Amino acid sequence: MDTTKAKAPVKTIGSPFQLTKIKDLPAGLNKDTYTLRDVLGDPLISECWEFNYLHDIDFLMSAFDEDVRNLVKVHVVHGFWKREDPNRLALQETASRFSNVTLHAAFLPEMFGTHHSKMFILLRHDDTAQIIIHTANLITRDWTNMTQAAWFSPRLPLLKAGQGQDEGQPKIGNGAKFKLDFLNYLRAYDTKRPTCKDIIAKLTKYDFSSIKGSLISSVPGRHTVYAQSTSSTNFGWAAMKSALTAVPIKNTKDKAEIAIQVSSIATLGPTDAWLKNTFFRALSASNTDFKVVFPTPDEIRKSLDGYMSGGSIHTKIQSPQQVKQLQYLKPLFHHWANDSSSGLPIDLSKVQDSGRKRAAPHIKTYIRSHRPSPESESDETNIEIDWALLTSANLSKQAWGEALSAKENTIRISSYEIGVLVWPGLYGESAVMKPAFLEDTLPARSQDLGGAGGGVAGKGKEKDEAGQGQETVEVALRMPYNLPLQNYGPSEVPWVATASYTEPDWMGRIWQA
Repeated sequence: MDTTKAKAPVKTIGSPFQLTKIKDLPAGLNKDTYTLRDVLGDPLISECWEFNYLHDIDFLMSAFDEDVRNLVKVHVVHGFWKREDPNRLALQETASRFSNVTLHAAFLPEMFGTHHSKMFILLRHDDTAQIIIHTANLITRDWTNMTQAAWFSPRLPLLKAGQGQDEGQPKIGNGAKFKLDFLNYLRAYDTKRPTCKDIIAKLTKYDFSSIKGSLISSVPGRHTVYAQSTSSTNFGWAAMKSALTAVPIKNTKDKAEIAIQVSSIATLGPTDAWLKNTFFRALSASNTDFKVVFPTPDEIRKSLDGYMSGGSIHTKIQSPQQVKQLQYLKPLFHHWANDSSSGLPIDLSKVQDSGRKRAAPHIKTYIRSHRPSPESESDETNIEIDWALLTSANLSKQAWGEALSAKENTIRISSYEIGVLVWPGLYGESAVMKPAFLEDTLPARSQDLGGAGGGVAGKGKEKDEAGQGQETVEVALRMPYNLPLQNYGPSEVPWVATASYTEPDWMGRIWQA
């Protein structure tokens, strides 16, 4: 008689987020990564819409397949609206050498706003479309030794004849809602002049139903806040608050942790009123520890590009208001690379290595996690993820929006931002999401190399392990930083690009602001 206990089948799903390849790291630390050429090198690409803050058009065009480079219809959407802006003039000069490149200046009504979204929309000759939302500027430095990541949609087919625009009812997390929010985001560009009208018309003909995730975007202006609406689009922190109403949190009685990992922190105010009462409250109702992951000067000195990488990472601590801000942020600060001799001690034997601690962060992630049982409270490696956001949005009011105007039920946003929120419930009621390190899958569970969102090739992969019983689903989330996180030490402060540093970096250079 066989008394062997039946093994429950496990479906493992690859990470919905993927990291970029780091030029100066070995192959073993670049598994399941992508380059710009991986994104744009498909000779079937017929049209590309590129949205970003900084653009190097020569670099962009070099990534297309040589045989179609001069045939792809390339649209570059930028935020340099002033006619005399040197960035705009440089773009125009470079674009003039490519007859197939069209420039579009985004409408920016807010004085301190920027066009900060980072995205590709690709149309292919095989009648598929793909959306890639990422964190890198379209410049060489961001695609070499800086930590970046992207969410790749699946390849989206054309709607079938007779299907019309009916792709099901919009529901937070499904493709119909994603499409509604995505097209509403693009419509914001057309407020004053036609910019995205053409691509909007084309995308309405595609089937978004295979998408799993919620679009979290920001567009400049004053916006009404809709309560838990699926028929309207919220922006900024209101979009996060609305989307999170659909995310089931299993551990409501246990303390959770939200790690806010960014490459820039703006002026948030001399008190923590906006941070706690507006932003943190939008991310979590209660019982949550917040941690801000941001590099110190020492981490910048040790990074692959040394001080040069610091030019892309920003906060300020000089003015009286900024000093007050540092005081309330200081207890929240945690290291990007958790190996500081000055930071609070951690158990090095329990460190899970992401392989990115020397690739300075330009990525932006917001991740809520918890330990699944009381027994795991002291186990830093036993973590489950409740939700994760990959976005262009840093920690700023310009990106996320001011506090709610109770009288008008509106928020004011200055910048364009875009990101994707994912959570385990998108893959099944019993699904769990766990951190993945050095690859896009979980160890000893699957040989899956595909991302849950679609991946570079646009083909997500899943694998069932043989067995009987109730199926469980485990979703990997590729981590860009090591765990556990390490607190700043008493004397440590964040990197400030506008300060000067006389201590040489590992290449012997100093930093003069």
